[in-house]
Amino acid sequence: MSLPVPSLPRRSEAANTGKARVAVTRCSNYSPGEVREAIERQFSLLGGLERFLRRGDSVLLKPNFIAPRGSSEAVQTDPAVIVAAAQIVKDFGAKPFVADSPAWQNVFACTKALGLDEPLKKLGVPVKQLNKPKRCRIAGSSVGISTVALEADRIINLPKLKTHTQVGATFAVKNMFGCVCGKEKPFWHFARGSRCEDFCRLLIEIYRLLAPAVTIIDGVWAMEGDGPIRGRARELGVLIGSVEPIACEMICCELVGFAPEDLPIIRTARQTGFGCRDMSAIEVVGDGFAEFVCRDFERAEQIPIQFTFGRVCKSVAKQVILLAKSLIRKS
Repeated sequence: MSLPVPSLPRRSEAANTGKARVAVTRCSNYSPGEVREAIERQFSLLGGLERFLRRGDSVLLKPNFIAPRGSSEAVQTDPAVIVAAAQIVKDFGAKPFVADSPAWQNVFACTKALGLDEPLKKLGVPVKQLNKPKRCRIAGSSVGISTVALEADRIINLPKLKTHTQVGATFAVKNMFGCVCGKEKPFWHFARGSRCEDFCRLLIEIYRLLAPAVTIIDGVWAMEGDGPIRGRARELGVLIGSVEPIACEMICCELVGFAPEDLPIIRTARQTGFGCRDMSAIEVVGDGFAEFVCRDFERAEQIPIQFTFGRVCKSVAKQVILLAKSLIRKS
């Protein structure tokens, strides 16, 4: 007689009690073997892959695809991290796919710029655009969240560690904003950007709705200066992971010498009671992160979050032109 399989929650919600475990693993370069070993250690240190996935699960690997730039610029999650995560998930017996809704162009242009097309094709891992919005009630507003993301059994969040000219840094939470479909993203910059706390509350509630099973941040080569696109690549040599995104954010602050209270996402999380509140509530496992700390990591010069109405219209028009050109090329 076979024993019943224990049921997993659809997603793992960040815990608000006890110590939040954050895994820090050394990864000195993007060689496939080293990246895979570092990610496997991440899962092992956080309780094993079976804690997060079940065989047969549809698993969204959500990288940071923002614009079609090559891996040397550290604009997007490195292809080695995405491929290794896909291999590990597939070997476990789940069904990974890679998807995003980039701010510039589309997911296919971004994967092409990274040279991801062929490796993912060989693995049999589909690439999808996060489209087909479903209206979801989030932070008092109706937000169009991709049904592609909503219908996944699990989500693995794979952000890039970067500075950000509007929210100081993008570590864990903001990456899930990519699940908002297409050009609705600049609209929310316009609609919620007049008060930083309002915009960050929206980001947090989107994260809570989608509730990734785990976040693993690519900090092998990070971005400093005027991120998330125009900064400079900076070697850190580390991956940071947890089921608790604010704990990830705080450890990333320690790594790059930022004060957590200076980042609006962390401030807003504390105000709303989301995630851990201070370093005493975090247990760091793996490689001691002191050796990875960068004391001269350059910050981004801050600009307003709110887009003007004209900028929103211009952004939409540009995307329509790009789409039209793409359709013409295919015809």
